[in-house]
Amino acid sequence: MITVHHLETSRSQRVLWLLEELGLPYELKVYQRDPKTRLAPAALKQIHPMGKSPVITDGDLVVAESGAILEHLMERYGQQLAQADGPVPTQPGTPEHLQCRYWMHFAEGSLMNWLVMKLVFMTIPKQPMPFFVRPIARALCKQVQQRLIDPNVAGATVFIESHLSQHAWFAGERLTLADVQMSFAVSALMSRGEQAASCPAIAAYVRKMEARPAYQRALAKGGPVIMSA
Repeated sequence: MITVHHLETSRSQRVLWLLEELGLPYELKVYQRDPKTRLAPAALKQIHPMGKSPVITDGDLVVAESGAILEHLMERYGQQLAQADGPVPTQPGTPEHLQCRYWMHFAEGSLMNWLVMKLVFMTIPKQPMPFFVRPIARALCKQVQQRLIDPNVAGATVFIESHLSQHAWFAGERLTLADVQMSFAVSALMSRGEQAASCPAIAAYVRKMEARPAYQRALAKGGPVIMSA
C-alpha cells in the first residue's frame, strides 16, 4: 500500500493528483503546518530525515522529492494503469519525452525558486517587528521584488504563455508527468504573478487542469493547493 505523507497547502498535492489519475489505492496522512512559522511539523522527520513533504512510502521504499515520486509512480505503475485520457509515459528519444523532461526540471529549477522568494518577501513586512523597522522592511522587500523577483517571474510567465498557446499540454497533445509536476508551479504563478491571470493560454490551461475529475478528487482529499501570504 502506498502512503502519502501530505503537508497541507504544499507541493504534495500533485502527488495526489497523479495517484487519482492512475486510480492507485493509497493511504493519506495529512500533516498541519505550525500556525506561527508555517513550517512542516517535526513528525515528518520520522518518515524522512529532511522532514519535508512530499514523501511517500511504497512498501519498504521511502521516496522523497516531487519529481522523484512522480517518476517512481509512473515507472512502476503507469504502463499498466494509464487511462485513455490520463497521463501517459513518454518514450525516450521522442520530442514529447524531451519536452516532458524539460518541464519536469523547469518547475523547480527555473520557476518555483522565484515564486517562493516572492511569497517570502510578501510575508516579511507582515511579521511582528518594532514599528520603526516596518517601513524599512517594507521598502527593502519592495525593492527586491521589483528589481529581482518580478522580472524573473514575468519572464517565465511570457515563456509559459507562449508555449501553452502552441501546445495542449506541456509536453504536447497528451497529459504527461510534466503537467502534474508543473501544476503546483502554475497555481502558484496564478496566485503570485500579476501577469499570469491576464494570459489567456495559461488561464485556459488552468481551467482545463482543474476540470479534470482526478484533480478535483485530489483537491477534495488534500485541501487547498496554495498557501496565501
